[in-house]
Formats: sequence, structure tokens, C-alpha cells
Amino acid sequence: MREAEFSGRPGIEEVTVTDLKGCSRADYVIDEVPAALVYNGVSHTVMMVTPRDLEDFACGFSLAEGIVKELSDIYDIEVKPGCGRGYEVHLTVSSESFWKLKEHRRTMAGRTGCGICGTESLDAVMRPIEPLAFTQTFDLKHYEAGLAAIAATEELRRLTGGTHAAVWVRPDGTTAFGREDVGRHVALDKLLGCRARSGQHEGALFVSSRASYEMVQKAAACGVEILFAVSAPTRLAIDVAERCNLTLAAFCRSGRANIYTHPQRLLPELS
Repeated sequence: MREAEFSGRPGIEEVTVTDLKGCSRADYVIDEVPAALVYNGVSHTVMMVTPRDLEDFACGFSLAEGIVKELSDIYDIEVKPGCGRGYEVHLTVSSESFWKLKEHRRTMAGRTGCGICGTESLDAVMRPIEPLAFTQTFDLKHYEAGLAAIAATEELRRLTGGTHAAVWVRPDGTTAFGREDVGRHVALDKLLGCRARSGQHEGALFVSSRASYEMVQKAAACGVEILFAVSAPTRLAIDVAERCNLTLAAFCRSGRANIYTHPQRLLPELS
């Protein structure tokens, strides 16, 4: 995509910069705005996001955080302009989901790179996740295609250097869809929401970021069995992946990766 085609598109803005020699030129920066998630008329949290694919974000966040059990618990989503440059995403959810939300209510000022600010207790952070079944496999002959899919998805990053990407790759190595955002957690939420809405559940998840425990927990909560992360994992992420039966690979680069948990899903089968 040519740079001129980004003009006026959500998620990116043109600015003027000056270099160390005093020369001015046009550059692009990623847009970051607050988005309030409002459930049945009650505001739950405000997250900093790139203003694209907000319905996918709302669906993915709701599923990954356990606010709803399944997509059918969300009856309606409406995105509205909010204060300043922000947005309000209004969700109508089932009575059972709303009741659970009120019981486990947390107030959280979302920040880039932090998904648990304001959580009221450690129990709320380490939510029990039902162990995943072993129903998915991924042929490593498509591994390089998955890494290439990350690069292909990062259209905003190519100009701004300011986003993370999450990509869903089908078992045959083709890209189902990808999502970008200034925050790695939000990029994943958007991807998980798109995955749920599309019904495309077979395949593997590739992310451009590190694998924190929350990235693993969100993926497992949505039924993802295989996660490839470009950067490092944390000790807690590995522990969560092991307990949840999630296959976790990290430090994923062309021709190499470290596989930390449940390698048997990767073909040819690894022991």
C-alpha cells in the first residue's frame, strides 16, 4: 500500500518531524485513543487502542476475559463517538453474563502493554482456565508462512513502527485474518474477536510480541491450542501454557524457534 493511501484512515496520522540537521519532512505516527467498553449500559473499563476493528476488540476482550462464555452471549454491539477523540463501545449481553460481570467488577484505566491495572484481587488475575483438548495440529512446513503473515499484516507498522500484530493461520498455511494495534493485548483481543465472529477455529496463532502470561491466558480462554510468539516468553506464561495444555513456541524467527510446552501438536510430531 502506498503512503498516500493512508491519509485520513483510522489508526494513522501524518505529522511533521525535524531531523538533527534541521531538515523537515512528513512522517506517520500510530493513533492511540481511549475506548470505553460499556456492558448493558454500565461502563466496565477504558482501554487505549488504535481506532480500528473496535467490534472485533469488544468481542475478543469479552471472550478472553471471561465476561461472556460464547459469542452468542453478545446480542448487540454499537460503536459511538466518545469524549474528545475517544469511543464508546456499547455491548448488550445476556443477563447471566452481566450478572457475573457485576460480581467480578473491576475498574481499570487501560494502558499500552498492561492488561491488569486496577484488578481487585490476585484471584481475578489468575483465572482458572479449563484445559484445552488436543484437537489441533500444525505442520511446520507452514511455519515460515506464518511468520510472513505477521509482516504482511503490519501495514501500520511499516510506516509508524508503533504496532503489534496477531495473525490466524489456517492448517494449510494460508492466512485467515490478522489484526494490528498499538497494544499487543488489544491486537490479540481484536484477532480473537475476529476469529470468533468468523467461525474459523482451525489453525495456529502467530503474534509479533512476547508471550506474557496474559497473552497465553487470553488465547487459551478462547480455545486457541497453538501459539507462536516472535519474542520471549515469561516463566508464568510457560506455567500457564503447561497447565492449559497450550502449545507455546517463542523466539520465533526464520528457521528457528524455542518450543516450551506440548510440542506434540507440531508436525512432524516432536517429542
